[in-house]
Amino acid sequence: MLDHTDKRILEELVKDGRISMKKLGEKVHLTGQAAANRVLKLEEEVIEGYTVRLNYKKTGFAVHSFITIFTKSFDHQPFLSFVETQDAYIINNYKTSGEGCYLMECRFPSNEELDKFLIELTRYVNYKLSVVISKS
Repeated sequence: MLDHTDKRILEELVKDGRISMKKLGEKVHLTGQAAANRVLKLEEEVIEGYTVRLNYKKTGFAVHSFITIFTKSFDHQPFLSFVETQDAYIINNYKTSGEGCYLMECRFPSNEELDKFLIELTRYVNYKLSVVISKS
């Protein structure tokens, strides 16, 4: 069970996963060593890893889209095999309930690359495309 201090540590790590233990300790009113010990415990139980947030526009993948997938048959394996080959574009592929069978979050360098991807995608599934205009 997480106590208040653990929750504060997690909040700070979400903001900055590279924060020094000394600075983290100051923010949650612990010594650096005590904060480090808490983080080690959290890494064993709650923290699954650390990630990097990218500026996708600067990396050349400015077109952000969500694609709702409607499978054409009960056998999803051909689609899933296709997905495995598209890791350059697919950020996340979630199996969902409700509208559609999957929801893909994708990034593309251009609308032309998105169009090529969609043409290939239609070999396996039907889809509904939503392109992100801005993040609020």
